[in-house]
This record gives sequence, C-alpha cells and structure tokens, in this order.
Amino acid sequence: MSDFDTVRVNDIPEDAAILDVREDYEWVAGHADGAVHIPLDQLPARLDELDPDHDLYVICRTGGRSFRAAQWLTGQGYTAINVSGGMDQWLEAGKPLVSDNGLKPLVL
Repeated sequence: MSDFDTVRVNDIPEDAAILDVREDYEWVAGHADGAVHIPLDQLPARLDELDPDHDLYVICRTGGRSFRAAQWLTGQGYTAINVSGGMDQWLEAGKPLVSDNGLKPLVL
C-alpha cells in the first residue's frame, strides 16, 4: 500500500503541476506543455525547484519511475500523485504534446 494517490491521465486537473521524471532524450522528443522536467536520478539534488505547497502529478513513460518518485516525494513532505500509464496513456488519450527538438512530438 502506498501513502500517495494514483490517477489516470484523464483525471489530472487542467491546471495541475506536472512533474516529468523521464530522461532528457525522452523529454526532448515529447512532453506535456507546461510540465517541469527533473529526471528521477536528479530529483534529490533538485528538490528545491519544486513548490511544496502544490500537488505534484508525477509522470514518466509507463508509471514505474513516477511511482518511485511519488513515493520518495511523499516521504519528503510533498503531496505527490502518481500518473498511472504515464506518457504512453497521455498519448493514447489524445492529450497535447510538445517537443524541444523541432520535430513532431512523440513518446519514447
């Protein structure tokens, strides 16, 4: 049992703070517009970049890394919500993507 919630992509509020914990190459290829990018392995060193007063919807590609990140963030006093299915479900749900490489956005 976890101490944090898990939601589906379609249950993320429109104005939610989304934390993408995928690797740099995954982020560059395609991500949710407005999301914050901190790869999972950099999270402890970059924790001060996150606002502890906002709920964080944590996403990765399929839900494994975001689960670990949400678990860790909750232990640090943050309200973290794991996004089940991750960016694969984001894409399947037809949610908008942007890329940082000038190419058509995609999920790697």
